[in-house]
Amino acid sequence: MNIERQELTYKTIAERELKIDIFKPETAEHTRTAIIMLHGGGWRLGDRTMMHLFGPFLAGQGFVVFAPEYRLLGEAAWPAQLEDVKAAVSWVRENAGQWHIDPDKIAVEGFSAGGHLALMAAGTGDAPAYQGGNDAATSDAVNAVIAFFPPIELTVAELQPGQTPAAALLGDSATPEQARLASPICQVNADYPPTFLLHGTADQIVPHVNSLRMAAVLEEQGTQVELHLYPRHTHEFVRLPSMLELTHLEIGNFLRRMLVDPQRYEQENLELNKFAQRG
Repeated sequence: MNIERQELTYKTIAERELKIDIFKPETAEHTRTAIIMLHGGGWRLGDRTMMHLFGPFLAGQGFVVFAPEYRLLGEAAWPAQLEDVKAAVSWVRENAGQWHIDPDKIAVEGFSAGGHLALMAAGTGDAPAYQGGNDAATSDAVNAVIAFFPPIELTVAELQPGQTPAAALLGDSATPEQARLASPICQVNADYPPTFLLHGTADQIVPHVNSLRMAAVLEEQGTQVELHLYPRHTHEFVRLPSMLELTHLEIGNFLRRMLVDPQRYEQENLELNKFAQRG
């Protein structure tokens, strides 16, 4: 798949430049929708090149894909990681015209710790408490979110199913309130964007009950949410050759229905589905 990749700087902190890779569709005809992809690594490891495996699959479907780096723990304490993600969203929106993107069609997709950041970004759009030193002139709200095997709730108490030790992100001195403010499940609100969750049921690192719990809370809130569970698959299963293209075709379908042209799919259902016609 011959997809053009470009590297730019999206944020500078002191003399530190944060880079972003852009994967552009092969043709001029594309979805006008952006996807910002966030790597995993437990907030301590990894880099944006991990997304080079996935970017071409979505760019090949007509999406403009962005893979930003964000500061890891060790370089900067929480919430610097989320602040960088938000800065990337604002940067993409501010420069949307350059890539013929609709600024109201920006999705964020994350893997593991990146999935946590993606869900946090979805629930804290334009929230001053999470912007740090970012320029608030351009919105950092996202219009859809995709999360693979994400941690969804941090805790300082005894672990319950679907929880992650807060110390992993916040350090040993974390308080219950700090853990709550860093937990995506606690950020669900009436404005939460359409959400796509993917998880393997044999995940031994982040058990799939995390996505089950997140989906239940989103559904209760009235958010448009889809949950895809893959039996017997473990953490990072999406990198398997048999799953890579399949999962990203599903993501492309989700984004077309939610962002690219939802009216088309609603109309198709009304015209061709007899059960919808009975409504």
